[in-house]
Formats: sequence, structure tokens, C-alpha cells
Amino acid sequence: MRTRVLRLPRRPWTAAVAAVALVVSVLVAMPASGAAAAACRVDYSVDAWAGGYTARVRITNLGPAVSDWRLTWTYTGDQQVTSAWNATVAQTGASVVADDAGWNGAVSTGGTAEFGLQGTWRSADPAPDDFALNGTSCGDDGGTPSATPTTSPTTPPTTPPTTTPPPSAECGDAVICSGFEDQAGPAPSGDWRFTAPDCQGTGTAAVDSAVSHGGGRSLRVDGRAGYCNHAFVAHTADLSSVGPVMYVRMWVRHTTALPTSHVTFVSMPDSAQGGRALRVGGQNGALQWNRESDDATLPAQSPAGVALSRPLPTDGWQCLRFAIDTSAAGLDTWLGDEQVPGLHADGVPTQDVDQQWLTRGTAPRPTALRLGWESYATGDDTVWFDDVAVGSAPIGC
Repeated sequence: MRTRVLRLPRRPWTAAVAAVALVVSVLVAMPASGAAAAACRVDYSVDAWAGGYTARVRITNLGPAVSDWRLTWTYTGDQQVTSAWNATVAQTGASVVADDAGWNGAVSTGGTAEFGLQGTWRSADPAPDDFALNGTSCGDDGGTPSATPTTSPTTPPTTPPTTTPPPSAECGDAVICSGFEDQAGPAPSGDWRFTAPDCQGTGTAAVDSAVSHGGGRSLRVDGRAGYCNHAFVAHTADLSSVGPVMYVRMWVRHTTALPTSHVTFVSMPDSAQGGRALRVGGQNGALQWNRESDDATLPAQSPAGVALSRPLPTDGWQCLRFAIDTSAAGLDTWLGDEQVPGLHADGVPTQDVDQQWLTRGTAPRPTALRLGWESYATGDDTVWFDDVAVGSAPIGC
């Protein structure tokens, strides 16, 4: 029987995954002797689609504080875990073991630990109901709370603290923190400079005082279709020392749905590609990463891969965040509070997601940030950017 072990870089962001299917809550009873396990509640939230799923697993500690944890369960369907974050996960047959990632092992009374995973299924994907924490079983009663613990746990606070609080929307020590409020005229100036990396056509960029997310200004790019219509505004900051994980947050608004052909609206010169760009844009109507040096995409542009991404909604401000691991080939991407499953590379090649991306590439090392528009066929669009931040610590919406 084959064992699959997923060892991922430790990420200080708790992955947020939309739960639209089933949540199972169970109460784990503490044994009469020994302190290896704690009374807890496990919430298993699933977002499933044909052939795949993501799950957010939250452990709430209702007993004494613990310094580390292990959660086990058994799938009754044919689910197969393919990747995970904020935990080290191994699957043998139907049995799954999740160990803390080290930095999130200590959980106080009333505190929580949360991790996520992604997987596949063929015929059935029911939620598990036999969770066990540190060796203490939740029972086999289908998720109904078990008997009262032999030692009554301390009543948790109304709003339990999390082990990894969501990142603040404030910039903190970010290298770039711009709402474009320092732009006095209609043309980008100061730290922002217009550029056309390869060739310039009819695409334009301007400071817009009529449309903004916060404050009174934003950056507007009128993008035009065709390869030689590159129009970007680049920040002068050198990002080559930001890391080891680079966090980027921006608010984006656009008017036209992402086309079938390849377009880019974020371009970052990448020293790992000899200065060629690490790009964020769209293809087949959905968000994607693209590597200029070999045209690799994340996710793969198969129907299954595209289905794991998300469109970029039009006519409203969207918070787009991503984390680039410069010490590995890892990437994480969030649209609002949802981590996009297809835009997640974790070091373990997954078919239709990051197999091509990881096989071809090395760890990226972005050195600058450019915002704008380039198209390779059809694809006119008007795009606004606001409240842009880049730094070495997580930055929220």
C-alpha cells in the first residue's frame, strides 16, 4: 500500500477556502489519565466540484493547552489528498494523518489551529466523521458529540483567538505601500513610471481622480489588444531583497471579462528567469500565473485545471493577494478571502494544477512590480489599481 507524504513550506497565512457543502463538528473527550490529547471541536468544511475538492479543517481546543497536535481521520469515499497547507499531511489508503506545521503546534485553551487540503475523488466524497486528536477518538456516531469529557474543559471565550490571526490591511513595513494619493497630475510620476517592456502601441495609463477604492485617486490603464500594445506603470522600488516570502496585495477593478486568449495585468521582472517576467493575468476566462521564459501556466490550461481557478469579476473592486516563496517554487493566491485552488503551487506536483509549473521552473525571485495590460490576441480592457502593497509580511484586504 502506497503512502503519500506532503511536506510543504510553512506559511504564516491561514488558507481561507469557501465552504459550500458540509460542515461536521465533533467533540473529542479527554482520557481519564494522560495529557497527550485535549477536548476539542473539529470543523471540516468542504468545497467540492466534479472530481475534486478543497477542505478547511479547524481544531478548537476546549481543554488544557497543547504544544503540538496530530489529527487523524478515515475517508469512507475514494478521496485522495494531493496537497495541503499549514500542516504536514500523509495518506495511507483511506487513513489520513495531519501533523502541525511547527509554528502552529501550540494551541491555548479556547484557541484554534486551522489547515487546508486539496484532493481528488471519483465516485463519492462524503465528509469524514471519525476524527481523533492526539490518539483520542471522536467516536463513530456520525459526528454527534460524544460523551461528556471526564474532566470538564474550561469554557472557551465567545470568540476564540486563532493561532494565526488574519493579516492586517495596514502596510506595516511594506516596501511598496501606495494608494496613488501622492500623484498630483494626470500622468504617473514620482515612484510610479510608465513603461512598455517590449513594445508600445495605443494602450495608455493615467492617474484617475474619478474612480478609486480608497481615497481620491487610482491608477487607470486602458489596455488594447495586440502584442505591441504593452502599457504598464512600474514602481521604482527594488524588490530583490523582499522575502523569503514576498506578499503582494492590490485592489483591482476592470470592465471586460477575461478573454479566452492570454492577457497579463501584473508583470514582475524575475531574476530567476534572467529578467523575464513572472506574470499574473488570465486565459480561458480565468485567472492564471504565467512564466515568460517557458510559457508555463498555473493552473494547467486543461478543462480540469481552468475549473480550479476563478474569473476576475467585473465592475467592482476585487482584493487580489498572493504570496511568492522565493526559496522554493511555491505560490499562493487569494481572491478576497478565498484561496484559489488552481493558483496554489506547493512543491508536490499535482496534475492539472502545478505539475507543469514545478517540472519546468525554479524558485522565482521578482525584482520589481509593474501594473498594466498586455494582450497576445483579443482583449481590450480598462483596469484600475489601488491600495497596492508589497512586503515581507502578510498584508490583508
